[in-house]
Amino acid sequence: MRVRRTFAFIDLGGFTQYTEVHGDQEAVWVLGLFRWHVREVTTRRSVRVAKWLGDGAMLVSVEERPVIEAVIEIEQRVDDGESPLLLRGGISSGEVILMEGDDYIGSAVNLAARLSQEAQPHEILSTPELAAFVPPWVDVEPMEPVELHGFLDPVKVVNLTARDHTKPETVFDPVCGMEIPLDAVVATRVGADGEKVSFCAQSCAETWEESQSRGE
Repeated sequence: MRVRRTFAFIDLGGFTQYTEVHGDQEAVWVLGLFRWHVREVTTRRSVRVAKWLGDGAMLVSVEERPVIEAVIEIEQRVDDGESPLLLRGGISSGEVILMEGDDYIGSAVNLAARLSQEAQPHEILSTPELAAFVPPWVDVEPMEPVELHGFLDPVKVVNLTARDHTKPETVFDPVCGMEIPLDAVVATRVGADGEKVSFCAQSCAETWEESQSRGE
């Protein structure tokens, strides 16, 4: 069956070397932290973990924006948190063949994987077409076309990064903890105290509403 999906491959740059230097036990802790972030973020943003790939993961969604939001949030959590390793990733979207309900065959899958391999730590590479789906708190930086194994022609790419939040007028999303520019807020709600609460995505706003209804 042919379907349209958006894919992302993410992994921890330098994991193999880190394991050799620091040992298996420390590497397992780093990997566990990474997987905890991935599970928490993808569940909230309605993105599926299609496969765990050692020190990485393959993500898939029927929509483009949730994957972009999830990858950028995971990258921020990993790179700004306790992990000694930085995240890298690749994102692509297109029609693929869905086999046996859980396996995807097609150029879009291969492209996302190759872009992830091409990316440096702290880089999220994507095809330019996905720039139309980035949330307002993500910047799109055009890059030089890259030659990728399995693709005849150089591939146009962009680098996706969270907007600079060191400038004034930023707010914190109370659900995901992302600090976002005030002009990049995607959704707002009114708290019990009458104060406006800002969110980076509708999924975070909905999660907050559910928690409020439970009295948390």
